[in-house]
Amino acid sequence: MDLSTIVLNMGIGVLWAIVGGVSLAIVLPIAIKIFDWMTKDIDEVEELKKGNMAVALILFGLIMGISLVVAAAIH
Repeated sequence: MDLSTIVLNMGIGVLWAIVGGVSLAIVLPIAIKIFDWMTKDIDEVEELKKGNMAVALILFGLIMGISLVVAAAIH
């Protein structure tokens, strides 16, 4: 493997990382807004400030799930 192939593969990797970051930055706020709309009776931010670990774990699961879907979609 020569140096030009290595540099090309590194460039492609950086490009896909940028695509993934931009995709996640677009999809994640939309998913959180939909989740917030579905749970009208709960103020997630206020519950997090109170230290409610259950809400933190649910939001963690939401973020990880959306991240995995975006990663699978662009790969």
